[in-house]
Amino acid sequence: MRKRKRKIVELKETNSNEDVLLKQIKNVSEGLYYTSETDAEITPFVGKYSKAVTKEEILRQTENLPDQPIEERNFADIFERLTKTQDWFGEEETATAAKFAALKELLEKNLKDLKVFKIGRIELDVYFVGLNAESVLMGIKTKAVET
Repeated sequence: MRKRKRKIVELKETNSNEDVLLKQIKNVSEGLYYTSETDAEITPFVGKYSKAVTKEEILRQTENLPDQPIEERNFADIFERLTKTQDWFGEEETATAAKFAALKELLEKNLKDLKVFKIGRIELDVYFVGLNAESVLMGIKTKAVET
């Protein structure tokens, strides 16, 4: 009787932590809009492995030209405007600020070296990104108009 060799099949393991975080970002950011001279939807962003969160890296991973205008902003400063409640806020504005606070907390808890990058002129692509536990660039993206 001839013995058959068993073929061992290795399944590529997906990064379930990344998937879980992506779903959480999607849920928390659902219905949120970034307000500039226009309102733009906020959506999750997942890039690729990166050694650091830099202007060059975000340009490369978003397939922008290396000479594209890019501005780096402080993550906490940008979120301050989005999470601060005002005396005149109604229920809707207060709920929106609370959702932005929850999004900020989620990103801070799960990503390191958080930064904001604004790419372009006038009509900007805006990325709020950091590195996850596996050094993958993640966060949120939106658009802004600044004249």
